[in-house]
Amino acid sequence: MKKLYLALMTFALVFSLAACSSADSDSGGSGEADGVQELTIKISHVVAENTPKQHGALAMKEYIEKESDGKIKVQVYPNSQLFGDKDEYQNLVANNVQFIIPDMAKLVGNDPGFNIPSMPFLFKDDEAANAFWDGEKGQEIFKRLEKDGVLGLSMWPNGAKHITNEKKAIKTPEDLDGMKIRTQGGQLLEALYGDLGAGSTSIPFGELYTALQQGTVDGQENTFSNIESKKFDEVQKYMTVMGHTRVDYALLTNTKFWDGLNDETRKIIEKGVEEATKVARDSAADLNDEALKTLKDRGQVEIHELSESEIDAFKKHLEPVYSEWAEKIGADIIKDAESKSK
Repeated sequence: MKKLYLALMTFALVFSLAACSSADSDSGGSGEADGVQELTIKISHVVAENTPKQHGALAMKEYIEKESDGKIKVQVYPNSQLFGDKDEYQNLVANNVQFIIPDMAKLVGNDPGFNIPSMPFLFKDDEAANAFWDGEKGQEIFKRLEKDGVLGLSMWPNGAKHITNEKKAIKTPEDLDGMKIRTQGGQLLEALYGDLGAGSTSIPFGELYTALQQGTVDGQENTFSNIESKKFDEVQKYMTVMGHTRVDYALLTNTKFWDGLNDETRKIIEKGVEEATKVARDSAADLNDEALKTLKDRGQVEIHELSESEIDAFKKHLEPVYSEWAEKIGADIIKDAESKSK
């Protein structure tokens, strides 16, 4: 009887283990339970609330929280409330924040392909820039961040940049001679302003208003929405509508965070990214149009819009910079980018 009892107990144990193994196999063997994971996700960026970046981030929050029935909480931190220009990428790598949306000029040290928005007069409009980053060459550049443990998800446009300054109206390349201009940073922008006889320096966006107010720099380049939302016209006398370079953002996440999501959770977040990208792209042009109107209505800055002949003069002056950096970035990449504006 004792032997029979032991045999029955052994059989029951083996059957129980087999059943558990079968259950693990049915769930994909990942160890993750079925259903949406309970998470708190942080999204950090450095610009103001009335911007395409914030509109996209809020759309992402709304979609993910709704579709997850509140299991996923999304916290949005604008205006450098959580991390600033200098430390947001490192904190993404450390998974202290799950999504950041940096200006691509901040990523040029990671890969020269992120100089694309700074190439003078490369894209004719937002649609051309969107098409490049959604295409093969743009996605190829995003993939190069994976060596850092970072995943590039999509590009959010802010638009063409224009120059404000405190000294004089800029109408010709020579007008910039001797000025000190704040840029987002990177060797291409340094070369561009160096060719125009101007000095350039990188100052965190959250500190730029004070730097302009105190005369640390004479001017800066930015989109209409960034100029208006941060009220740079309060501390600048002149604005030139140029469209010479762009502000484009990269929506980035941490690969460990992303790989730790089960299928159901990842699908919700992926769809949230798609919705957010659409909102950010749709709002960029509208916000820039509204911002320019607001700047004109406020009347605190003298506005000069470059004529076609004036733009041609800048293009011709910057040809050496364009040729040099087209080679550094890659002829195939530049050719693909140029094709989007035809």
